[in-house]
Amino acid sequence: MLTVWGRVNSSNVKKVLWCLEELNVAYNQKDVGGPFGGLDTPEYFGGLDTPEYKKMNPNSTIPTLQDDDFALWESNAILRYLTEKFDHSHLLIAKDLQEKAAADKWMDWSSANLFEHIKQMMNKIVRVPQAERDPELAKVIYGNINKLLQIADDALANQAYFSGDKFGIADIAIAPLFYPWHEIVTDRPEFKNLERWYQQLTTRPAFKKIVMIPIK
Repeated sequence: MLTVWGRVNSSNVKKVLWCLEELNVAYNQKDVGGPFGGLDTPEYFGGLDTPEYKKMNPNSTIPTLQDDDFALWESNAILRYLTEKFDHSHLLIAKDLQEKAAADKWMDWSSANLFEHIKQMMNKIVRVPQAERDPELAKVIYGNINKLLQIADDALANQAYFSGDKFGIADIAIAPLFYPWHEIVTDRPEFKNLERWYQQLTTRPAFKKIVMIPIK
């Protein structure tokens, strides 16, 4: 059976678990990393820096997928592996080469652009005591996120999902990053297309089970 190493409240771990739920593939999930805390505290890294874990993932990051004696890290690489191995009915991945490449484009965009800014939001705003927050830094972080989300919103004016006409792997890559912003930020621009897309996702049982959990 597959094993997913990583905390369930990590956006990158959520991607993998959500994908597995959509594909109806059995798996075990193991928490690693300890409770959230300051990035320089031993408790934050927990089991990620152990020799056993680093043998699977030398980066000491989450998630890691273990498939018998094969270990794979990087969340989007894991999504691609799972769909190639299990998605024989093309539930999440397109048959058409250009549609598949377009979905890959958004997956890479989410990791190369959106992820870092959402990570900054969580580590420098959300998980920092109110009295210690830097309002100017927060303004910059939220401004950067809004610029990226405007790009995403514009794209959804012409297609139902980031994966194309139907829900797919690119949506799984992006939505767990969008979720904390949507839940935490109350004073935000109106992104009508993203909101329509998000509300469609909330009807999916696997999305509600894996992604829509309390933010910590």
